[in-house]
Order: sequence, then structure tokens, then C-alpha cells
Amino acid sequence: MIIFFASVAALIIGYLVYGAVIDRIFGADPNRKTPAETMQDGVDYLELPPWKIFLIQLLNIAGLGPIFGPILGALYGPVALVWIVLGAIFAGAVHDYFSGMLSVRYNGQSVPDVVGQNLGMLFKQFMRGFSVILLILVGVVFFLAPAELLQNLTGIDVKILVGIILAYYFMATILPIDKIIGRVYPIFGAILIFMAVGLMTMLIAKGYDFYPQRTLVNVNPQNLPLWPLMFITIACGAVSGFHATQSPLMARCLPNEKYGRSVFYGSMIAEGVIALIWCTLAISFFHTPEMLNKVLGEGGPGLVVNQVSTTLLGPFGGVLAIIGVVLLPITSGDTAFRSARLILADTFKLSQVEPVKRLLIAVPLFAVGFLISLSEYGLIWRYFGWANQTLATVVLWAAAMYLLKHGKLHWVASLPATFMTVVVVTFLANSGIGFGLPMNVSTSIGLGVAFVIVVAFFNKARTLRIQGKEFGEPQ
Repeated sequence: MIIFFASVAALIIGYLVYGAVIDRIFGADPNRKTPAETMQDGVDYLELPPWKIFLIQLLNIAGLGPIFGPILGALYGPVALVWIVLGAIFAGAVHDYFSGMLSVRYNGQSVPDVVGQNLGMLFKQFMRGFSVILLILVGVVFFLAPAELLQNLTGIDVKILVGIILAYYFMATILPIDKIIGRVYPIFGAILIFMAVGLMTMLIAKGYDFYPQRTLVNVNPQNLPLWPLMFITIACGAVSGFHATQSPLMARCLPNEKYGRSVFYGSMIAEGVIALIWCTLAISFFHTPEMLNKVLGEGGPGLVVNQVSTTLLGPFGGVLAIIGVVLLPITSGDTAFRSARLILADTFKLSQVEPVKRLLIAVPLFAVGFLISLSEYGLIWRYFGWANQTLATVVLWAAAMYLLKHGKLHWVASLPATFMTVVVVTFLANSGIGFGLPMNVSTSIGLGVAFVIVVAFFNKARTLRIQGKEFGEPQ
């Protein structure tokens, strides 16, 4: 129990101390007008209260990732907690902060434009296609998974549930952000808090032994390698590129830059707490990795959620907890499609004030999502995991370049960017969805690619400095 509360305390201290450092390095300016003030359009650009923006941002980024990922990561044992805490403080929250605040500085631009402002036109064009594909994958994953969870709860046919969820997604994608998202997310947030606090309270009250395997050694019963797989498996809750696609939504609603730390850095820390809770539940409730692995084999992470919730909270409380878990992916899936709409609108310079122009993008977007949903779910999830962490890596490099060019301490972004480069390249080289090379060869390739990128990073910065160029930043 002490380990859990120490981990939570570390995240809170990370927010208070390191979050303040990041905010100071960036130079948040409370006197500077935000896009919500200068570009208000009543649809995507409009001021919202800071507490509401925080809840929306948290629910946007906290899909199934901080639940399913840590449950799967729990198979490695308590070492997963180390990655969640360190990853959230030094990588994930830094990534989320810069993806949000750079969007604020660039008039609420989406992630491809934010990256392009700092890494050039080639990366901008690549990110346009890459991020839209990722967002569609997220949307698909996040309407299939909650539909399956609801089917287990209600017995309603999964196809009917998918149709209902898709209808909600469509409305949330095209309506002004304050009409649905701004109104229902605070309610969803209350359910989410009940779920997390209630489950941990009952785990303590019923006397479960926290972390029976008190070791940092890999205890995975399938002998899956900790490196680099755990850093791909536990994404949301540690560091996740998907968040960079969501931050611009709230960057367009932020009333003042002084709220950037609480909204962007703070929501990632809050998601880290959610990830800690579910990793702890999975490790402690099932006692051994073998027992957890058995349940995962019978019904995946969804069955784990069901068993933990109903056992700890009883039938009624368990239903509420499961509903809370269902709401997480739904509140990320709807904004995934919304973010994709905005990226495409920015790409084609298509105003989104008129409803018909929103429909012009949303209808084909959902058609493509439906076609992808016909593919095998596990395959979609595996590709999403790698694509997600690759996007995080690119965004961290963009933040590092911004900091270096503006004479600020770039190491806060370039160090996690370098680490994540090694992770994603090694995984792609070794994984079955990649090249299937031996681990030692894959790791060597990952280190080599990271070294080349680091050299190119400093060389590019040196060239731009000699030429006296700086990246454009609206004044």
C-alpha cells in the first residue's frame, strides 16, 4: 500500500515541481491573448471555464489506454509502476504540455501544423496523413471496445450498440464543442472519479495484499520481453502521441495561458494516477501474474475490469464502475473523430463555421472508420500501439526544436524524445508487425537511428542559427 501512495505522491510532486519548471521554461504569458479570444467562431474556438477544460482534456486523453494498457503491463510486475511514474512526469506530461501550449501560440493549429512549424514542411505533410490515420484507428478501437463491454453488461447485440455509439460520435464531431462535449463531460468526470476512488478504497478495505511480487524483475508469465514491449503496451498513463491530437481542441478554448500547466501537464498527471490504480488493481486483485494472464486469456482486459469491479463494489457499484470504464473510450473516440475533422479542415482550408462544410468532412470520415472496423480488432490495436508512440516521439522532437531555436532548455524534451526514438525503432525492428529481427540487432538499430537523429537535430539547429532564422510565432 505504501508503494502505491508513494507513487501517487511522486506524480503530485512532479506536477507541482517539474510542471512549474516546464511552464517557466516555455514562458507562459498571462497577458497574451489566446486563440479563444482572438479567433472565436462559436464552434471550435470559444472560451470555456478552466475547470471544465481540465475535465474535457482528461476525458479526451483517457481512453481505454490508462486502463487496458496498465492491466496488460501488470503482467510485468511492479516495474510497470516505475515506467508510469517516470514516464508521466518526464515524458508524457511534457509532451502534452508542449502539444497544447504550442498550439495556443500557433493560433490553435492542429498537430501536423505544430510539428511543421518546428520540423519543416516534409514533417508537416507526413503528419497530416499519419495523424488522421491514427485518429481513425483510435475512433474505431474506441467504439468497438465500449460496445463489447456494454454487451457484457446489458446483453444487447454489439452491432446495435456500435450503431448507437457511432450516432453519438457523429453528433459530437459536428456540433459546437459546448453543445454536447462541454455539457456532459463534467458528469462523465464525476463517474470516472467515483470509479477510481471507489475501487481503490474497497481494495484497501477488503485487505488485499498490495503487490505480492515485490520485485522489479520481469515476471511476465508468457516470457514477453520487458524491453521495449512494456513501453509500447503502457502508453496512455506514461506517454501517448494520441494526446497531441487532442490538446489543440482545448488550446482553442483556453481563456488564459496561465492555465496551461493545470490543463495540459495536469491532466496527464491525473491520467497517470488512473493508470497507477488499474495497474495496482490488476497486480493485487489476482495475486499472481499467472492468474491475471488466465483471465486475460479468457476474456481480455474487459473481463478483468468486470471481475475487479463487481467483486470489489458489488453488483450496483460494479455496474457504475464498468460504466465509468465504458465512458473513457467513448469520450476519447468522439474527440478523435472531431480532431480528424479539424486536421482535414486545416489541410483543405475549409471553414468549419457552416454545418454543411462540417458534414462534408465528417461523412466520408465516418465511412472510412466503419470500413476499418470490419478488420480484426487485435490487429488494429497492435498497429495503433506503435503508431501512437511514434507520434509522441515526433511531437517531442518538435518541442525540443522549438525550445532550442528560442534559446530555451531543450533537454526537457530532447532527452525523452531520444529515449522514445530508441523504443519505437527497436519495437518495429523486432516485432512481428515489423521486421521480426533478433532483439540485440533491433536494439542496435534503435540506438543507431536515435544517434543519427540526435546528430541531425543539432546540425539543423546549428545551420538555422548561423542563418539567423527563427521559427514563426504569432506575436
